[in-house]
Amino acid sequence: MLTARSLKKATVPSTLIEHPSPANLHSNRLSLHVGEDGTSCWVYVASGCNVYRILVSLKDSLVSEGKDSLLIPEQTQVVESAIVNRCPHRSEIQTILLNETESNDCLILGSVDSYGHLIVSKMDSDGTDVERLTFSVSPRDFGVGEAGWAGLCFSPSQWSTTAVAHSFGKSIDVYDQDLHLRTFRTLWYPTAVSFLQQLDSGNESSILAVTEGCQLSIWDLRVKEKGGCVHRICGSVGDILYAVCNSSTGNIAVGGADRTMTVYDPRRWAAVARWVNCSKYEITGLSFSSVDPDYAYIQGVDYEVFCGQWKENKKTFSFRGDSNWLGFSKCQKRDVLGGWCDSGSVFIADVV
Repeated sequence: MLTARSLKKATVPSTLIEHPSPANLHSNRLSLHVGEDGTSCWVYVASGCNVYRILVSLKDSLVSEGKDSLLIPEQTQVVESAIVNRCPHRSEIQTILLNETESNDCLILGSVDSYGHLIVSKMDSDGTDVERLTFSVSPRDFGVGEAGWAGLCFSPSQWSTTAVAHSFGKSIDVYDQDLHLRTFRTLWYPTAVSFLQQLDSGNESSILAVTEGCQLSIWDLRVKEKGGCVHRICGSVGDILYAVCNSSTGNIAVGGADRTMTVYDPRRWAAVARWVNCSKYEITGLSFSSVDPDYAYIQGVDYEVFCGQWKENKKTFSFRGDSNWLGFSKCQKRDVLGGWCDSGSVFIADVV
């Protein structure tokens, strides 16, 4: 059973970000990296056209619980904060993502703005800026289209392979560094994109899961028929899906306006579990636990995040921000969660 080891709350200095930009309903403008000793955490947030980094202490402390297993955060200080020294975007950033490479001394930071402009940079894992490698990719329509939500994901087997989703363009563009590989055309406006980690088809970096409207669509880079779309699953008609993720066991989960987490088995494309009305409001963030994939973390559109067993539809614990989330993320290889509120507060939970 998963338990929370600590829950920290820190405040982003107003001298760094005075008024965060609003972005979109399901924009994810936070990503985090925990140091090797586990005593500190670098939090990257995006506001406007820039990316900022904040160092927060994660030293163990007693966890206080309130009613219904609600965790009470402990106030902590921001040790260090600065703007990330890299080329700024020309429009508001919609998504940022950290990708941990096989080398422990290197991080990959990717960001995409409202027109689909992608910037990827290599950075030191200790948070210092490094001019190792930075590449930038302009949108396929050269930025003349409508601005809107844009998403980003990295291939789990090759850090240089990225997929960029653009809502108003109804497109998914796949790149190897700055080389364009392929474009997928969706039927509806895409709202989330993710490379699948494990499928029986072999090459784990060739399959993409995309939520568009009320549908989950699966795309294969190796397939030319039907534009690369190999499967579609329709959810509740009229209820938009906002989040998609997959576990180490291969299961795929989606959630959205119907406030339900649905888990699919990709071997037969059938729903293996449904957690109906698990969230009070629309689900905008989903992530399976790295410690135990039978648990999942679910983020609502308001200010609540909770952990639970999706097979048994049972909540384990939860915590709340002090205002609406501007970004929420889980570490790639550890159960460390981070959220950023529009009040400027940052919440970090360490789960074991």
